[in-house]
Amino acid sequence: MRIGISIAGSDRKGAVTMPEKETIRRAKQDEREGKAPSTQAGEFVHEEIEHVREGKHGARSTKQAIAIGLSKARRAGVKLPPPKAGKASAETRRRAAKDSEKGRTGDGAPSAARSRATTRALKREGSAAASHEALSRQAKASARGRTAADRSQAARKAVKTKGPAELKAAARKAARTRSAGGH
Repeated sequence: MRIGISIAGSDRKGAVTMPEKETIRRAKQDEREGKAPSTQAGEFVHEEIEHVREGKHGARSTKQAIAIGLSKARRAGVKLPPPKAGKASAETRRRAAKDSEKGRTGDGAPSAARSRATTRALKREGSAAASHEALSRQAKASARGRTAADRSQAARKAVKTKGPAELKAAARKAARTRSAGGH
């Protein structure tokens, strides 16, 4: 994975197109640790949420902030496949495929005018999309769309990439949430 090499097009006023070096470093670390592409992409999503919270730009919804992060990840070279047919619109799938292609080839910066227009549009949006409540609602809605078997399988897969310390911390957290009644 060539994370970070292929993204271009940030303007001098701190446009939203360029991932931070720290984000790229964490994504590369995740890859070295054998973590899934979705986990690597999570670093970029986390960065976007932080940008919205810091007021660098806004987002109309939590989904939009997540989509921006996933797009950045694909353009940075994270091997994240486009969503499957039926899970997203044809336009979204086409855009995701195009972002992945940009990540592989590393060609072409977006035009400065387009970059500025995107930044200005996002600056007009609010920051409520990155609130803890909004993120919680989004996570719960996403989990509701998955079967119990899917969730269980994802948890089993996650355990494989955790070390002893992380497993212990995860077990403690699970016990805490169980005792709090948050099944």
